[in-house]
Amino acid sequence: MTAPLDVEGPAAPPRSNGELVFAEPWESRAFGMAVTLYEAGVFTWPQFQAALIARIAAWEAAPTEGECWNYYQHWLGALEDVLAGDGSVFADEVTARAQTLAQRPTGYDHPDDHDHPH
Repeated sequence: MTAPLDVEGPAAPPRSNGELVFAEPWESRAFGMAVTLYEAGVFTWPQFQAALIARIAAWEAAPTEGECWNYYQHWLGALEDVLAGDGSVFADEVTARAQTLAQRPTGYDHPDDHDHPH
C-alpha cells in the first residue's frame, strides 16, 4: 500500500519533472513519517489530506508575517493535527520533543568529515 498523493490541488506535494522535491532533509523525513504511519493504518489518507488542506487554508487566510511559504511546514502540522486528533500523540509532547531537538548543538547528527574517511 502506498499513499495516494495528489498530483494537483492544494494538498499536492512539490514536484520537479514528476519527482518529489525536498529542500531540506527534515522535509523528506516528515514526508516519510506521514506515509509510514498511513501505511501502518494509524490514520486514513482522507483524514491526513483534510488536515493538510485545513493547515494550508488557514495559512493562506492569515499568513504569518515574515514567514515564507513552506509546504512541508504545513505537512508536518497536518501530521501533528491528525496524531493529536486521535490521541496517538498529545500536542504538548510534540512541543516538548521539538524543543529538546532544537536545543541540540549544531552538527549533532552530522559528525565531522574527518571521522568518516571517504
